[in-house]
Amino acid sequence: MPHDVICMGEVMVELSLSNTQPNTAGVGYAGDTFNTAIYLKRRAPELSVAYATKLGQDPFTDQILSLMDRENLETDQVLRSPDRMPGLYAISTREDGERSFHYWRDNAAVRTLFAPPALDLAALAGAKVFYFSAISLAILSQSDRDHLFSELAQLRSGGTQIVFDSNYRPRLWPDVATARREVERAWRLTDIGLPSVDDEQNLFGDATEAAVLARLTGWGVTDGALKRGAAGPLPLDGGAAPTCPPAPCVIDTTAAGDSFNGGYLAARLSGAEHSQAMIAGHKLAAHVIQYKGAIIPRDRMGDPT
Repeated sequence: MPHDVICMGEVMVELSLSNTQPNTAGVGYAGDTFNTAIYLKRRAPELSVAYATKLGQDPFTDQILSLMDRENLETDQVLRSPDRMPGLYAISTREDGERSFHYWRDNAAVRTLFAPPALDLAALAGAKVFYFSAISLAILSQSDRDHLFSELAQLRSGGTQIVFDSNYRPRLWPDVATARREVERAWRLTDIGLPSVDDEQNLFGDATEAAVLARLTGWGVTDGALKRGAAGPLPLDGGAAPTCPPAPCVIDTTAAGDSFNGGYLAARLSGAEHSQAMIAGHKLAAHVIQYKGAIIPRDRMGDPT
């Protein structure tokens, strides 16, 4: 039976550097679309949420798969490379909650997602939603991106809704021109957009929020939400912004956008009106950033209403 949601991307080993204990770090597992998959499943446990990626044959991979099982994610689309491992990143956090990342991911298994054993996107036909991000694009070769876009067009023509978040990480791309071209290609295939205003302005040079909305509308992206951090989301169709109070305190902004996406999609796919889905996404993100790390403990999720 087809899954309700397929999330595609990278899971990495996460080292969280301690601000108070030198030479110590917590070990976890995270990645932008992976974080969203977890928060989506937590908020909408009735949905079948699968994660599509490639990992290795190593102990870190075993722990990632155990985490997926604990989070009730479907793992039938997880491939395992015989000779590569997951990527790794370290995260350090300032007192105001803003974070810095340091990556070791050039040889990550997911970079060979479409090499044998390869992800078969045609086998995903029938899924209600396929979700990916610009990070999912950036870690692939150009030929693999071309293949992905071709297959996504086929999925879309079969009724699968394509959901995209333009997470822009400049160091993952060879140059700005390539990033702009590939992200625009993604936007033109998108049914529900979940961009962040700062990512869009940094990549495309839009001077204002209105300019971001106008450009996306010109590319056919009129459904979804423009994330604006503490200011709250704007609907992409130009409608009124819902009232979304900021978080009372900020500990760590890691996964703020990812958790918004999870909360928003969980609400949308469970039948909520658009304004209520935006409120649900913002509320979850405001809650998550009051804790350290990308994926907060399940028992700290709080009231979903």
